[in-house]
Amino acid sequence: MKLFILMFFVFESLFGIVSVKPMEIGEQKGTHGNVGLSFETKRGNTIRDNYKASAKLSYDHGEDYLSWAEISGEYGATAYNEDTNKLYAHLRYIRAITKESVRGEAFFQIQEDKFRLIQNRTLLGGGGRFKIFELFKDAKGYFGLGGFYEYMAYSDSSPVENNFRVNSYFTYTMKFNTTSNFTYSFLVQPKIDDFSDYVDSHRISLEIMVYKELYLNFQLTYENDTKPVPNVENYDFSQTTAFVYKF
Repeated sequence: MKLFILMFFVFESLFGIVSVKPMEIGEQKGTHGNVGLSFETKRGNTIRDNYKASAKLSYDHGEDYLSWAEISGEYGATAYNEDTNKLYAHLRYIRAITKESVRGEAFFQIQEDKFRLIQNRTLLGGGGRFKIFELFKDAKGYFGLGGFYEYMAYSDSSPVENNFRVNSYFTYTMKFNTTSNFTYSFLVQPKIDDFSDYVDSHRISLEIMVYKELYLNFQLTYENDTKPVPNVENYDFSQTTAFVYKF
């Protein structure tokens, strides 16, 4: 319910199906957005339903800053038994420190995941973002380093956690032509007082234009938690094919 209120207030998310391509100040001035949808329905020998939706709204000042918000949700059931139910929202603000390479950023994130027993994971943090060398033509990469406060409440009897974590990430995108691009992103977040306790994720995304503002997005995601709560797997893998509309 908290996430639906937040979605109504800001209309946005991060680990959605829209796009993981990094954004740069001045790249798309003004207000822009996109919406992604993915769905699967099977009947007969297999009874399966799975639905994903994600939306992103951004504002690019053109010179000094950009900001965006994202929101996403996923629901799934097999033989009418629910097996997926999660929501996610993310807000981020990026400010130019130098003209080309150095940025400061702040972010807020909240998520729920019923089958990972996450009732409420709330993050608040910030750090620096640095543009790195370009290995290929029409490519760009970024490295981020900072920290955040993490509040974790679980739906079982596990105690509430109040953690401080390092936030580090690497993301690189390559344009094949004017209609398609490939992006790889890596994120790792260890606890400041215990580096053996960390979460990390790898994401690969291929985006291809279908017609005008309509795109096809292929995405692979692997997420790992070294110390999950009892009776929860320490990793999640997903493959998503979705249509994305940009405006």
